[in-house]
Amino acid sequence: MADNRGVVYMGPGNVEVQDIDFPKLELVDGPGVPKENAGRPTPHGVILKVVSSNICGSDQHMVRGRTTAPEGLILGHEITGEIVECGRDVEFLHEGDLCSVPFNIACGRCRNCKERHTDVCLTVNPEKPGGAYGYVDMGGWRGGQAEYVMVPYADWNLLKFPDKEQALEKILDLTMLTDIFPTGFHGAYTAGVGPGSTVYVAGAGPVGLAAAHSAQFLGASVVIVGDLQEERLEQARSFGCETIDISKGDPKDQLEQLLGVPEVDATVDAVGFEASGHGGEGSEAPATVLNSAMAITRAPGSIGIPGLYVTEDPGAEDEAAQRGALSLDFGLGWSKSHTFHTGQTPVMKYNRGLMQAILHDRVQIAKAVNATVIRLDEAPTGYEEFDQGAARKYVLDPHGMIAA
Repeated sequence: MADNRGVVYMGPGNVEVQDIDFPKLELVDGPGVPKENAGRPTPHGVILKVVSSNICGSDQHMVRGRTTAPEGLILGHEITGEIVECGRDVEFLHEGDLCSVPFNIACGRCRNCKERHTDVCLTVNPEKPGGAYGYVDMGGWRGGQAEYVMVPYADWNLLKFPDKEQALEKILDLTMLTDIFPTGFHGAYTAGVGPGSTVYVAGAGPVGLAAAHSAQFLGASVVIVGDLQEERLEQARSFGCETIDISKGDPKDQLEQLLGVPEVDATVDAVGFEASGHGGEGSEAPATVLNSAMAITRAPGSIGIPGLYVTEDPGAEDEAAQRGALSLDFGLGWSKSHTFHTGQTPVMKYNRGLMQAILHDRVQIAKAVNATVIRLDEAPTGYEEFDQGAARKYVLDPHGMIAA
């Protein structure tokens, strides 16, 4: 009997659930682990029994072969789990605690962490600022789409739920705290959404839906979501959003029909580098969303960009895009005094407050993103259906701990 099982990237379009090693309190060498990180001890870490681990659109970029992810990488950066072992330096957490794991791995000690930029910790990844679980070029830390996983700097990184029984009852909402709820909130917050705002969210995938629900929570008067997939647009309408089918043309014209003016106060790009063009063709055009955002955001509005952009995209259609270079109408944004906010979300800025909103029934994030529970063995099917545009947020349940 295997000690552990996990979801492993086996090359473009292919993931498998395999027997893997039980985690240790060290960063074990393996695919994607920088030599400087191999064997790194983590006496400050814990081992978690994974209660839930979600499939993310960022994972999908790797599985499609749109990054330089190595074969054999254990996937999964959205992790909620129960502590089964504590390292000797862990002071404030104990076995049995149920915790949310920010997808950012952060030491809590470097300058960036002390300034609340846990998305770009300076010490966890020797190759560049920022670390994450199960992700390409993010330090080689093993992913949590598995039965068990190790989390370093546990006292700093983990968000313990105050009441374990209550948390298990709300686990489908709380599992979203690891990434997409804070990421969607970050997109809306940095776009300046507030009471009465008119908001456009590009993309009705899980992060886009989370951004739309966050905009409602922040007091927006109207939230408009644009996408190509009718099933995803229907999901956005299910919790009160207006929608735009971008296959029918430029969002600007459709916005005017909805609002009476062709602009909004705030825009969120929840699509990223695999964006499709507007209109009937729908061919890939990675700068489309950003250029559209500048066109439809009022002067001097803000644009939140939680959608993923990369420095290397080997599957892109042209040479410039393969190295992350996009053709932007930046002069338009400059002339309108736009503010742009990019980068990974510093989850720890938001997760405690959003946890309280969940526990006190102020938000229904699982319903908004259509959380759908599947077994660990069903992960390959979940990836396939998600890639085809299913309007669902797939939640892996490795140990059968999520109530029906």
